[in-house]
Amino acid sequence: MKVNLLYKNKAFKSDQELPQNANILLNDLGLDVVLKTMADGDDLIYDITKKVMFNSLTDIEEITYRQEILKDSINNPDVVREIFNVAREAIARKREWFFFGISTISISSLRYSSVNVLQALLEELRKLRKIAQENAQKFHSAGFTRLFNMLQDELSEDYLNQVSKVLEELRFNDGTLISAELGNYNQGVNYVLRKSKEGLKYKIKWQYAPKFCIHPRDENGGNDLIRRQERAMNLVANALAQSADHVVNFFYMLRDEIAFYVGAINLYEKIKSFGLDVTFPTLYDYNEKKHSFEDLYDVSLALLKEGKVVPNTLNLDGKEIVFITGANQGGKTTFLRSVGQAQVMLQSGMFVGAKSFSANISSGIFTHFIKEEDVKLESGKLDEELSRLSEIVKLIKPNAIVLFNESFSSTNEREGSEIGRQVIRAFLENNIKIFFVTHFFDLANSFYEMKSDKFAFLLAERNEKGERTFRVLEGAPLETSFGIDVYKKIFGSVPIEANKNKELYLWKKISLQE
Repeated sequence: MKVNLLYKNKAFKSDQELPQNANILLNDLGLDVVLKTMADGDDLIYDITKKVMFNSLTDIEEITYRQEILKDSINNPDVVREIFNVAREAIARKREWFFFGISTISISSLRYSSVNVLQALLEELRKLRKIAQENAQKFHSAGFTRLFNMLQDELSEDYLNQVSKVLEELRFNDGTLISAELGNYNQGVNYVLRKSKEGLKYKIKWQYAPKFCIHPRDENGGNDLIRRQERAMNLVANALAQSADHVVNFFYMLRDEIAFYVGAINLYEKIKSFGLDVTFPTLYDYNEKKHSFEDLYDVSLALLKEGKVVPNTLNLDGKEIVFITGANQGGKTTFLRSVGQAQVMLQSGMFVGAKSFSANISSGIFTHFIKEEDVKLESGKLDEELSRLSEIVKLIKPNAIVLFNESFSSTNEREGSEIGRQVIRAFLENNIKIFFVTHFFDLANSFYEMKSDKFAFLLAERNEKGERTFRVLEGAPLETSFGIDVYKKIFGSVPIEANKNKELYLWKKISLQE
């Protein structure tokens, strides 16, 4: 039995490795807050959702397949949670007999524990079948429709009753009947386990069979009889064990795959409790360079601030690179995170934090954010930045997306801008989309002067009073990032005599140093 709720034609592997840049994305994009909300304290859900989110899908059909299943899940949260709980209960019941099964190499013990496991799992399969019967009409996605049809078609009541009857017979409560032949040296060979009840045929065939009684103190005779029984029972015990493993594996797959949707439901319900919008994005192929959205926001910030966020609305369709400049502490990094989060969530088949969102899929998602100084003093800050960039270059492929946040700011503007230009040109030549937050006017302006319709330039908004609105708007790069506003906010006033020339000098000096 297959589940196929995460992939259309293959099973999800819970032991699969995370991509090399998964933890970098987790930290740079603030996705740990999102994952913890999805998990709601459940370590299993956290682990599964992390693997699903960072092992991105790159096929529109596969993403759409998962989106439709998630829509069904959101519309029927209680049913999905019930399926998850049934799968967990089945695994827990299996573990009740697991220790007994491995505590001895006895064939009889293997048979006994397998029968008990299958009997317990049979009850859980009945629960799943009942859920499917009662709720199939509420689900419309291909994934859930296939799963519910399988549960009803392959697990009919007659079939389940027949399996239960066979399992009861395999307990051998009335004793074990075996047969054997004599070998060349009068040893027993060809041991066969016989049905103990075969009606009239059984009575006629076995009523004159010899019967032997072993004295209660005959330990060797008793052990010999047990060994002969186990030789006859070996095939049956192994078949039972394989059947138990098959059913148990089905419940493991069901639990792991449905866990992602339980996590997504948790996140959806939390976001909606703040009155925020979510949407399932419109998908485009690699080469279409689509990126437009209405009221896009940073989901992790929304969760931390209970919905108090400033969204952004932009149309960046056809753009190969997007520069974000403007006022310090104006929301540039938050905007960049919102773009990255949306891309990760989009390519895991999830909804995104926006009123509407459309984008092309990418071959990979990468971030290069400014880091703190190397506390171990193993390298300079620029060395560390270039080292991380080298790791990205090793992994990145054409049609990927890269988010830069204040990259190369560990050196001066002239050198940092030149490094940035060379990196950007190399990535653009390989059809890689770029979002670049920078305070280097030289870098942003050099691309602005090219007047290409494939480049976009955004500014973090600042009003006339120097206040940040935390919105990002279209606008040409500015020579200043208004560091003087931050200085005034912290120190109260500018420590300089009222002199226009000196004030202008200080303004520019602080801006260039940031």
